[in-house]
Amino acid sequence: MKNYTITVNGNVYEVSVEEGGAGAAPVAAAPKAAAPKAAPKAAPKATGAAGSVKIEAPMPGKILGIKVNSGDAVKKGQVVMVLEAMKMENEIVAPQDGTVASINVAVNAAVEAGDVLATLN
Repeated sequence: MKNYTITVNGNVYEVSVEEGGAGAAPVAAAPKAAAPKAAPKAAPKATGAAGSVKIEAPMPGKILGIKVNSGDAVKKGQVVMVLEAMKMENEIVAPQDGTVASINVAVNAAVEAGDVLATLN
């Protein structure tokens, strides 16, 4: 497994790439730091109080599945939800250990890059 730091549109991502042949699973990218936004967007739906750690959409797409609930404990790298973008399923993972404070999207919701998908405490 190789680790890379990649910057896309001012957002920095830590990416782990597993070497392998055909049939390798898609690799998940976890945001390392986010660039400041010009104008924040309102969250479509919040399920509880917002936490201090935001999990943002790395790209525009559609939410296919949510793997955790508010109040669940998560570990760094654990899959929180699945985002479909350009006909590929991308795993959105927890950037650090914590407890899910809120889920701000629903299954089948369309999201834009930078939208807050969930928050952790």
